[in-house]
Amino acid sequence: MSDALIAWGGWEGHEPEKCATIVEGILKEEGLSVDVENGAQAFANPELKNYDLIVPMITQDEIEKDTVLNLVSAVESGVGLAGFHGGMGDSFRSAVQYQFMVGGQWVSHPGNIIDYKVNVTRPDDPIMEGISDFDYHSEQYYMHVDPSNEVLAETTFSGEHAYWIEGTKMPVVWKRKYGKARVFYSALGHVAAEFDVPEMKTILRRGMMWAKR
Repeated sequence: MSDALIAWGGWEGHEPEKCATIVEGILKEEGLSVDVENGAQAFANPELKNYDLIVPMITQDEIEKDTVLNLVSAVESGVGLAGFHGGMGDSFRSAVQYQFMVGGQWVSHPGNIIDYKVNVTRPDDPIMEGISDFDYHSEQYYMHVDPSNEVLAETTFSGEHAYWIEGTKMPVVWKRKYGKARVFYSALGHVAAEFDVPEMKTILRRGMMWAKR
């Protein structure tokens, strides 16, 4: 059985197939063997617990109750979970068990594609080592987040596109535990071209390898 599973699908605006190919390449560079599957049905695999890492890349899709419970059970048993943007943070809006595991859920991106700053809050963490605050051009995710997350980077909303949230600090990158597993999430990466931003790609690479069992 391969070390990692990438499951892609859902809304095409996030270019899930292109992103899956890029992430597959990153994981292979790190020495992992990788299975790439289309659709949430990949999470129904009874052998899911045998993977070391699962990378969901599915936005705004539906998932059967038994399937999401199989995924949650696999992660709780120790299978690492890592992902980014809507592919992990806005996958299954009706599956609260999934959102509890991830540690957050997307709810808005005021202004859509805008310029904003990512502030590193844990420069001492190995995932963020050598990365300073950086400018970013993409969707600035506003999320409902779990207070138990260990936040590694955040962003501050200006209020220009939603005045009532001016000054709100929002987690951008976090890690957490779920059962015996490590869970990593980055809100960066709206489309495949964002992998050209060194900080985005490095953070995700390190986060995935941290999460791997």
